[in-house]
Amino acid sequence: MPDQRRTIILVDDDTIHLTAGKDILKEKYNVFPISSGERLFEILEKVTPDLILLDIEMPIMNGYEVIKQLKNDTRTADIPVIFLSSHIDPNHELEGLRLGAVDYVFKPFSPLLLMRRIDNHMLLSFQKRELKRYNESLLTFALERTEQVVELQNSIMNAIAELVEFRDNLISGHIIRTQRYLQIMMDKLISQNLYEDEIKDWNLAFLVPSSQLHDVGKIRINETLLNKPGKYTPEEFEFVKNHAEWGAKIIESIERKTKGHTFLQHAKIFAATHHEKWDGSGYPAGLKGEAIPLQGRLMAIADVYDALISKLPYKEAFTPEEAQKIILSEKGKHFDPVLVDIFEDLADKFAEISRI
Repeated sequence: MPDQRRTIILVDDDTIHLTAGKDILKEKYNVFPISSGERLFEILEKVTPDLILLDIEMPIMNGYEVIKQLKNDTRTADIPVIFLSSHIDPNHELEGLRLGAVDYVFKPFSPLLLMRRIDNHMLLSFQKRELKRYNESLLTFALERTEQVVELQNSIMNAIAELVEFRDNLISGHIIRTQRYLQIMMDKLISQNLYEDEIKDWNLAFLVPSSQLHDVGKIRINETLLNKPGKYTPEEFEFVKNHAEWGAKIIESIERKTKGHTFLQHAKIFAATHHEKWDGSGYPAGLKGEAIPLQGRLMAIADVYDALISKLPYKEAFTPEEAQKIILSEKGKHFDPVLVDIFEDLADKFAEISRI
């Protein structure tokens, strides 16, 4: 414990004990002798002691009432309190300890015993504070490392997503826009308490960034086919549709080589289910209704809307208003009706994002 002088407040309505206590402690500690509990709380507005010596038997406000008030205030709750008493009574001791006192000292004081008890509790209090500071430092370090890991994960995902987008150069900015569509839909769902059961266990910090990998399966498609001018033949389309399953398998492969992580779990669901349709006519699994994970239902709207407002070799870009009408017309068919209502509320914001 550092050599700096510690501060003790001694509370006792008996001036003899106040004087005796101060004389014993003043060589080593800064001592404030106070004659009442009421006066203690006035002093505590200006001084934060390292320890309080508190007499039990005082008029107006006794020691038990004082310690209850101390422990109910976050500013004073952690200050160690040693009770002083002229009566040896186990029941009184138990009551004091129950209320939060750290020790009992009986009057008249034994100078050596009083000093030893105080020294011990000062050391213990110092060690507790140091341990708290150490734990807080560890927590800060852990949070910083966690942030670094999250940044690294997001950077890796972003690099992979950019590679996919570079190869599939038909829709520039698709990854960024779809993330923003997802974010505003998620914010709306949460604010309206919709799909709470599905969302409650999600780590939202990883949800939107993980959506960057929804088209990662396109890595397995030849660039010539991926960027073919004009529509795919039925055979080509059947082949391209495999990218949903391929994406899920690529992410599963990453999971097997790591300890697994929430962002990978979300990414796999996005990849596997963003082409499923509410009426069961989608692919690859033909899932229907709420059997489609919420991530996939959300991504379906974001993905289709962005394709509609983008210029492609086989079509001109639709205006945001035209894209909105198409999304609304697919309510209950391609898209989750609840999410279409959410989209309709956010249509103006989707339009703003579409201009990025």
